[in-house]
Amino acid sequence: MIGQTETYDVAVLGGGPAGIAAALAAARAGAKTILVERYGFLGGMSTAALVYPWMTFHTAAGRQVIRGIAQEIVDRLVERDASPGHLRDTIGFVHTLTPYNPEVYKALVFELLKEAGVRLLLHSLVTHTDVKDGRIAGVGIHTKSGPGLIRAKVFVDASGDGDVAYLSGAPWEQGNEANKVQPMTMKFRMKGVRLDEVKTYMIRHPEEFYEKSLISELDRLPLTGVMGFYSKWKEAELPIPREGLLFFTGPGEDEVLVNVSRISGLDPTKVEELTEAEMEGRRQVFLLEAFFRSQIPGFADARVIGTGAQVGVRETRRIVGEYVLQGRDVLAGRRFDDVIARSGYPIDIHNPEGVGVTANFIREGGAYDIPYRSIVPRGIENLLLAGRCISTSHEAQATTRLTPSCMAIGQAAGAAAAIAAGQRLAVNDVPMAELHRELLRGDALLDLD
Repeated sequence: MIGQTETYDVAVLGGGPAGIAAALAAARAGAKTILVERYGFLGGMSTAALVYPWMTFHTAAGRQVIRGIAQEIVDRLVERDASPGHLRDTIGFVHTLTPYNPEVYKALVFELLKEAGVRLLLHSLVTHTDVKDGRIAGVGIHTKSGPGLIRAKVFVDASGDGDVAYLSGAPWEQGNEANKVQPMTMKFRMKGVRLDEVKTYMIRHPEEFYEKSLISELDRLPLTGVMGFYSKWKEAELPIPREGLLFFTGPGEDEVLVNVSRISGLDPTKVEELTEAEMEGRRQVFLLEAFFRSQIPGFADARVIGTGAQVGVRETRRIVGEYVLQGRDVLAGRRFDDVIARSGYPIDIHNPEGVGVTANFIREGGAYDIPYRSIVPRGIENLLLAGRCISTSHEAQATTRLTPSCMAIGQAAGAAAAIAAGQRLAVNDVPMAELHRELLRGDALLDLD
């Protein structure tokens, strides 16, 4: 009960895609597990900030490299007619993207956690940690019922912002060389879109869209995403530092998710600046709605039907771990002996200080390894990292932050936490052969070649 001390094998702090996968993996491995989340629902950026669709489970060459719990969730959504599964990305930026219904996703993950026996605690915010001799003895939380203390053999920081590691004194970095982070975005949904008019315009004006767009294949592929309308955007001269429009179709037949607003120069870890971002993001939403309705084919009768519960955050703290994954590791498709996940998503950096996106692609359309050492923070023997806060450079974080990658990282963190808790090991001492067996058993690593 809250107000008392509760003790677990594994405590996962943060219920986004990484935290969900971590809690499921730990519980399925036999660990007594609790998942703590500040909202009244799970899903993190996927639900609270409307990050849609999921990108990507595949390499540029089309090989699937993320499976495990992430794929299980997709399969369960497909069974409920809440996702079509993996579709070609008609923007051409990645090979596939995965649309999903976020409302069904919210309900589904509750069921999965219950099936696995995870103790779930919502409306609960981490306030402090009790660290003794390099070990977290307990994590304090504040709830509607008052304060509580959670003790565990192993903790997993899946907060997104590295809150638990930060409060525990772990070293961290943030942003680029000037400590500037990627901009925030307030995403929003529009309904009443005539996608046939969008497709017709694209076919007639291919020069107006991203050069890799699969416009010539729209007669056989469903339209999943659009990047462009460059001249219309330039003519509008809106005070938003973008070069064009970006939106994705679904989940309804006449719906799109718009990813155009941009809030630069603010630090999401500072509450005053985060507050400013929330206000600025919502101001931009309705500026954009008016622009879409008046200028973009297919949007004359469309309206905003939903915004994120919070502004979307791409980057905050990166906790320094036993290995800092580098951008050159990503682009070279580097392999590591202690691999715990793979990703085929490119380095995708939204300019922290102005217009533009820098995209660099992995060699030969392949994938890179994420090593276990990058989820082990320095100086704390019973804490693991999951999600966008893992140990990377600014450049590498621009790919590891993507949702499918976070799901894969979360599964590995949960599996490792269960091993460490069961054998009373420091997380640094988890036997890699045993972790690999667990991940292979859970279909989370397709091979170790």
